[in-house]
Amino acid sequence: MADAIGTLLIFGASGDLTNRLLLPALGQLLSSSEGPHTLTVVGSGTEQWDDDTWRERVRAAFASVDATGPRVDAVLAGTRYAAADVTDADDLRRLLALCDGPPAIYFALPPAVTARSCAALRDLDLPEGTSLVLEKPFGTDERSAHALNDLLTAVVPESRIHRVDHFLAKTTVLNILGLRFANRIFEPLWSADHIERVDIVFDEPLALEDRARYYDGAGALVDMIQSHLLQVMAVVAMDPPLSIDARDLRDRKEEVMRSTRIWGGDPVKASRRARYTAGTIDGRDLPAYVDEPGVDPARDTETLAEITLEIDSWRWPGVPFRLRSGKALADKRKEIIISFKPVPRRIPGLYGTAVPAQLVISLGPEKISLDINVNGPDEPFELDREHLVAEFNAGRLPAYGEVLDAVFRGDPTLSVRGDTAEECWRIVDPVLAAWKAGDVPIDEYAAGSTGPDTWNDPSVGVPVTTTAPATPGS
Repeated sequence: MADAIGTLLIFGASGDLTNRLLLPALGQLLSSSEGPHTLTVVGSGTEQWDDDTWRERVRAAFASVDATGPRVDAVLAGTRYAAADVTDADDLRRLLALCDGPPAIYFALPPAVTARSCAALRDLDLPEGTSLVLEKPFGTDERSAHALNDLLTAVVPESRIHRVDHFLAKTTVLNILGLRFANRIFEPLWSADHIERVDIVFDEPLALEDRARYYDGAGALVDMIQSHLLQVMAVVAMDPPLSIDARDLRDRKEEVMRSTRIWGGDPVKASRRARYTAGTIDGRDLPAYVDEPGVDPARDTETLAEITLEIDSWRWPGVPFRLRSGKALADKRKEIIISFKPVPRRIPGLYGTAVPAQLVISLGPEKISLDINVNGPDEPFELDREHLVAEFNAGRLPAYGEVLDAVFRGDPTLSVRGDTAEECWRIVDPVLAAWKAGDVPIDEYAAGSTGPDTWNDPSVGVPVTTTAPATPGS
């Protein structure tokens, strides 16, 4: 396989994203049999580092994942660093001159700086085959996302733009395709005819963790739901693609996004938000979010968000899709919950509680579980609950390794297409507007709890279909 990229040019090379995610993932990729055969890595940041300082940083990141081999050694020997203002045309020319072969420019930068850098790149004569790699969020609303897309496509073709959503590279998300489309027992049931509701939940015990500079301007809705969870929903809800090629897969996801809107068209009733107060997690005392360093309490930034959506298609009429994400919560819940409808009639003579079947796809650890009703071991006519579990195979690379591999090969399958990025904002913009206007109150929950007390009733804020439970002899 020929390498499509000759140089990885990292803007924001001295930042946390590069050190914590990009460089370790690059080391793992280089150590694998799938890594690029030749690659130059050039880092750029505002710190006045020399090549040796940068090389030691790269070496430490590689060592943290035990990355070894001739490709690792070659990258370490040839990597370079240059301090620069990446919004300045002259500095950009200097950085591009350090590249060997077509560069992939990775913007490990705040979105506003990325946009200014792209505006400067637009006026330069870029090497043939240049790619742009951007981190979310892509814009701040639908209008700004559209403007950003116009800017990006003025720099390079859409096929060379990689809008990174690393959730799309998670092994579990990719395994959803195999689960749905390689098993006849699931796909015929994958519709409103048999599914009551879908919940996509990403709750975590982690609190702010020194991310106030970004998070306080984003909040849980923009940080997680507008990007990651909508992408997961698209994979869960899409129709079978013609193939796994980038165009076919992304077309199907875009169809879902175009069909998605706030449940009932009412962002006030179909959304809720909350923020954590002081509490304890794993024996560690946490301050209230508003008391965290760098937080502006006047922003009313939420740390827990939930929205309910509907997909206006023949497959999903009347099925609520609830997307929820929060921080500083008691339990780590990263899962997709498919709740099936109850059977239309229970055979007389069977007794016990017959709860509808439920399929849970866990996003960490990677596994799938199916809860079904079976006859009990002691009394054959009494229904009992059985929990079936299967582990997903581990991926060959971490999510960011998969992202980098796709970038180097020029494959946009795992990146977000421009029109889809705009649709994601269209979906959540009404909610953001309602929250900004104060139409939806911001609830509170203690750090280390399961959320606000008023949220514990799953029927509150989440539409429930009116299918009646099965009754004996009905």
